[in-house]
Amino acid sequence: MPRIIDGNDKNLIGDKVRELRKKKKMSQQTLSDRLETLAIYVCRGSVSRIEDKSRTVTDIELYGLSQVLEVPIEAFFED
Repeated sequence: MPRIIDGNDKNLIGDKVRELRKKKKMSQQTLSDRLETLAIYVCRGSVSRIEDKSRTVTDIELYGLSQVLEVPIEAFFED
C-alpha cells in the first residue's frame, strides 16, 4: 500500500497541534481531557505522539482537535 507521507512522519499536523495548543496555554493533559468531553478518547501520551508525528490522526480526532482548539480544520494545514 503506498504511503502519502514520505519518511517516518505519520501525520502532517503535529507541529500545528503543538503550536495551537501552546497558544491557548493548554497542557497535553488538558487537551486530552477536553477531547474526552466530545467522546474522543486520546490519552496524554497519544497527544504527545501526535505532536511528534509518530502517531496517525483519524478524521474524528482531527474534527475534535479543531473544536477544542477553536480553529477550522484547514488551519492545521496552513504554514
